[in-house]
Amino acid sequence: MSIEAANAILNSAIQVVLLASLPSVALGLLAGLIVAVVQAVTQIQEQTLTFVPKMIVVLLVLGATFPWTANIIMEMTINLWQNIPLYAK
Repeated sequence: MSIEAANAILNSAIQVVLLASLPSVALGLLAGLIVAVVQAVTQIQEQTLTFVPKMIVVLLVLGATFPWTANIIMEMTINLWQNIPLYAK
């Protein structure tokens, strides 16, 4: 396997990880920002108030986007398995 092939595989894997995690991370960040603004306005400084809404949002987004995420990961995996003979040369 050449360095270029290894770099291509790593680049593809990083892109898949970033693409698959983007919805949950982005909406978790947005939920955290909204809760932080509400806490600043109401001056409520409860630590669990920031954690629970973010956890709920991330779990809901993961549940909603799981088929899409699994499809992306499976496409990459199938592509890697199909190209093993090319990488072995």
